[in-house]
Amino acid sequence: MIYRNDRFLRGGDHTPYVQRGYAAVRITEMNENFTRQHQDVRTEKGIQYGDLPEFIDFEYLRKNTAMNLASLANLAKSTGKPLELKIEVRKLTNTTNLSWKSPKYGKPKGFYVLMRETTAPQWQNKFFTTETQIELPYSKDNYFFGVQSVSADGNESLPEIPVPSRQ
Repeated sequence: MIYRNDRFLRGGDHTPYVQRGYAAVRITEMNENFTRQHQDVRTEKGIQYGDLPEFIDFEYLRKNTAMNLASLANLAKSTGKPLELKIEVRKLTNTTNLSWKSPKYGKPKGFYVLMRETTAPQWQNKFFTTETQIELPYSKDNYFFGVQSVSADGNESLPEIPVPSRQ
C-alpha cells in the first residue's frame, strides 16, 4: 500500500471518484516502465514507446480484474456502512467509547469494531458486536478505530471512521 492518492506528475482514474466522496483505490505496478506507461506510441532511437498489446501481461490483468470484481461483489452484498460514528472525548480515561447508528440500507447482523495502533498501516484487531455502541479497554489516544457493518452472510461494509464527540 502506498498511502498517497497518486504518484508525482500523473493522475489516476480513481481520483475523480475520491474527490466526489466515493471510496476508490488505485492498483498499479510498483516499478513502472516509463518507456511503456505514460507515453505516446512511437519509436525513437530504436526504442518502442507506449502502451501496446504485446507488452501486456494478460494473466496478471486477469487476476487483477478478478480481485477487483470479487471486492466489488463483496461490497455490493454488504449493508451500508454505519452512520454518525462518534468517539467520546469529554473526559480523560484509558477506555474508548464509540457509538453509531445502523446503516440506512440493509439490516446488518452486527458490526465489527476495528482497531490499530496509531503507527500501524493496517487494522490489527476487530471486535464483533450486535449493539450500536461499545466501550473498549483501550486508550483512544493510542489507537485508531473504525466500524464496519456485517451482513447476515458475513459481507463487510467499508469502515467508517469516528468523529470526536463531547455529548
